[in-house]
Amino acid sequence: MIIRTFQIDDTENVVALWHAAGLTRPWNDPYADIRRKLAVQPELFLVADDDGEVVGSVMGGYDGHRGWLYYLAAAPHRQGEGIGRALVTEAEQRLIAMGCPKVQLMVRPDNDQAFRFYDAIGYERFDVGTTGKRLIPDD
Repeated sequence: MIIRTFQIDDTENVVALWHAAGLTRPWNDPYADIRRKLAVQPELFLVADDDGEVVGSVMGGYDGHRGWLYYLAAAPHRQGEGIGRALVTEAEQRLIAMGCPKVQLMVRPDNDQAFRFYDAIGYERFDVGTTGKRLIPDD
């Protein structure tokens, strides 16, 4: 398995992976998310490729203050094989190379599996709230 930068030909496989991993939400168009990511720091959009099969993904970003991780997924039938850890490690290395001092992510409150994963790889839980505002609706 290799970790590499997303390529446009990966689109359908990545969207299918996100659906299978339960990451998609009705209010977010995954195709629009991919298009937007390819316009900003596309080198931080990574996939795990196992002999041509996309088995994982992560989307990173850096705003000059901190890095963020989104859409971390491993194919459900491949979870527990280190795919998520490998993707996070590569994303962290790329963020460090950009001078990023800290990385954060959001986890839905009921996603205990994700919390356990991030606990195991050294992420701290913070007692903070998040707010948001949709600026451009996905159709």
